[in-house]
Amino acid sequence: MTKTNTPAHVAIIMDGNGRWAQSRGLPRIRGHQKGVERVEEVIQAAPDFGIRYLTLYAFSKENWQRPREEVSFLMDLLARYLDQKLDEMKRNNVIFNTIGHTADLPGPVREKILRNVQETRTNTGLVVTFAFSYSARAEITDACRKIAGRVKAGTLREEDITEQTVADSLYTAGLPDPDLLIRTSGEMRISNFLLWQISYAELYVTDKLWPDFTREEFSRALESYQQRERRFGRTDAAPHAAS
Repeated sequence: MTKTNTPAHVAIIMDGNGRWAQSRGLPRIRGHQKGVERVEEVIQAAPDFGIRYLTLYAFSKENWQRPREEVSFLMDLLARYLDQKLDEMKRNNVIFNTIGHTADLPGPVREKILRNVQETRTNTGLVVTFAFSYSARAEITDACRKIAGRVKAGTLREEDITEQTVADSLYTAGLPDPDLLIRTSGEMRISNFLLWQISYAELYVTDKLWPDFTREEFSRALESYQQRERRFGRTDAAPHAAS
């Protein structure tokens, strides 16, 4: 692929870890471990492909309903990842960011997240945003509460509420909307992810399970994006605008 017409912001629904493991007769946790390797591969590849923002759906609000042992393993895996990858992110000029209800996470994990955010905040390279305990409906609800609070306080007039007001009240305030949304595992649904932000995103669904989503598969997704003509609801093609 070339760096011409590369999406500035790519969001990924990383699906299929459990199925990958089960198809090989392995415990589901082995799929999550393999999935972490793919996370690293994608993060390393993104700057090479000209991507400036990468948002990864790591753990949804609904994921708390999984078996307690699996959730506990995922939290331990996350804690180890945050420890092991901090120095690498600093070396590679990566900015670590999160969205979602991180207050739901165990205390030690929240502390590691805060540390990684603080220690990479002066970097200037790829912005990697992990969605933890994330729900798009909860995000929009929280934004409504925030806006209603401003109106009640008299700092915002009802008639002055615009789409930009809403966007600025979302967890992703300050980030450009995704240009491309990738979903692995062949599932044809959005799964409550970035519902506001992906209004005009191009969609790419692959049958590959997340542990099989290699750098080469990532490149194929980007090549598919580059071959499309984005129209944004108009009959004339709109130019690609990267923020």
